[in-house]
Order: sequence, then structure tokens, then C-alpha cells
Amino acid sequence: MDQETFNLSIRKFLKMVGVGSQREIEQAVQQALASQRIKGEETLAAKVTLELPALGLKVPFDGEIKLK
Repeated sequence: MDQETFNLSIRKFLKMVGVGSQREIEQAVQQALASQRIKGEETLAAKVTLELPALGLKVPFDGEIKLK
């Protein structure tokens, strides 16, 4: 295994996930605000599950996103 290639690949994957996730969350919040489903003062529960099926890895991450 090439450690440098491995680390760069992980970073690239995490950057893609981070940027894509942020964009999706921002759009969903804007739509919810526009349709008045939320007021903009909420704290939203968030959950992400990291899976690497070939390794049998499945790890949930729970958190929150505060709007105010």
C-alpha cells in the first residue's frame, strides 16, 4: 500500500462529501424557510453513516446544525 496515495484518496473523498453535503443542507434549509416549514431559529438533528462495504465498516455520526 502506498500511504501517500491512500491519504490523498481519503482527503479527496472527504472533501467531496463535505462540499456536497454542505450544498445539500443549505438548499434544504432555504427551501424549508421559503415554505415556512421552519422559522430559522431551530437546531436540526443531523445524521451521517460512513460505509465501506468491502471492509464491513458502518459507522454512524450524529450531530446538530444550529440555525441561530
